[in-house]
Amino acid sequence: MTRDCLPEAQRSTKTSTILSRLYEMDETAWLEQMSQLVHERRYGQLDYKNLGEFLADMANRDKREVSNRLRTLLVHLLKWQHQRRKRSRSWQGTILTQRYELLDLLESRTLRTYAQEVLATVYPKAVKQAAKETGFSEDKFSEECPYSLDDMLAAE
Repeated sequence: MTRDCLPEAQRSTKTSTILSRLYEMDETAWLEQMSQLVHERRYGQLDYKNLGEFLADMANRDKREVSNRLRTLLVHLLKWQHQRRKRSRSWQGTILTQRYELLDLLESRTLRTYAQEVLATVYPKAVKQAAKETGFSEDKFSEECPYSLDDMLAAE
């Protein structure tokens, strides 16, 4: 029996198994195949198990990216505020880069809401890092984040 003669359910199961193996071996090739199936509206052949996992991972990746960029921006803003004599163009560049990258990410309302939610939990990590980089005690920094998200994203 050739592949084309197989009943649809068997073809879908066989395709799903092949795609599942491909997901483990080469995620990019798997993505291309999944994209092609969607483009061709062959929804029954999609690898739903891995697709669900992949989409959840992408959302988590975006959230981690927001958290990391918030922390980096906070560290540099804290250093900028507390080390006036050591201000440099490099710090300015990092602040600007993080602002631009965050602004791009936060075009998503979901990620903007997430950034608002995690700002208070990211701040203590930024304080630890800023204290380590400056040699200051963590007590030197405000206990609560002195910046709103909008303040952080506003160009100076």
